[in-house]
Amino acid sequence: VERLKKIEILKSSRIRGIPCFGEFTNKWFEELKAGWRYSYRITIESMLRIYINPYFNDMLVDKITKSDILQFRIKLCDTKKPNGQHLSKGHINRIIKITGMIINEASDRFEFTTPYLGIKPLKTEKKDIEPFKLEEVELILNTVRADFVNYYTIRFFTGMRTGEVDGLKWKYVDFENRQILIRETWVKRRVEGTKTDSSRREITMSELVYQALKNQYEVTKQFEFVFATKQGTPRNYQNISSKVWYPLLRYLGLNKRRPYQTRHTAATLWLASGENPEWVARQMGHSNTEMLFRVYSRYVPNLTRQDGSAFENLLKDKLNLG
Repeated sequence: VERLKKIEILKSSRIRGIPCFGEFTNKWFEELKAGWRYSYRITIESMLRIYINPYFNDMLVDKITKSDILQFRIKLCDTKKPNGQHLSKGHINRIIKITGMIINEASDRFEFTTPYLGIKPLKTEKKDIEPFKLEEVELILNTVRADFVNYYTIRFFTGMRTGEVDGLKWKYVDFENRQILIRETWVKRRVEGTKTDSSRREITMSELVYQALKNQYEVTKQFEFVFATKQGTPRNYQNISSKVWYPLLRYLGLNKRRPYQTRHTAATLWLASGENPEWVARQMGHSNTEMLFRVYSRYVPNLTRQDGSAFENLLKDKLNLG
């Protein structure tokens, strides 16, 4: 009897033109992908192929229940990556969010009540930032391989993201006005526009950054990219991390930290030197100071109305790079 009921339900859905999840998802993806950045499209494509479609593929979209979604989340919590580690809660939340977006769109088009209601994301732990002290930065820059001194000087004292540094082109380095123009980023081995409007910005060069870029210009001026390989292509950040960054930290006896902490280091040094938080937020590519105070609040000694000079003075007084 139950089987006959299910067959009747399936027939009813088919008569109304209700598709299976996999069929609808393919259409949803094709309709939206033109408006996505390449890196985002690849991320969504991967989530669908590896996790979402294998679970929901043959289900009719209007028959998916809240319980189905929650059971899917439980399965994700038990899933391990190739390296043996479980998926992070943040990653699971992103997968569930995309699943919900697809189901919500289907509910609008086929006029059924979405089951994606009242599903709260898994609670994630806030990770403390681990910026380097100025003395540690000095130690790193005085010890790192000579061909990476300019690279890490830029990373530590501009707050640029990895993709922004690796994808930086000489045409966006304005020596005359001492600005670095953030217009593109290097993601998944290709150049893309910036992720958000606030990420598109102009970074003021300190004297240290200016000199580092001048030095780098003598090395790679024949190439399009500032930090180019001998072939003229951007460096592979994974290779840099495994062959230069982490071995250097081990050699110096410093705590293992992701290269992204160089960005946090720039922010904390600016704030510790007394720079105006609004100026710092602009340098970092934040739309306002909210995130700045949330992440770096304990590094803000006071508020000033300065524009970079305090940081400049700090570097002159404290650093002795040789």
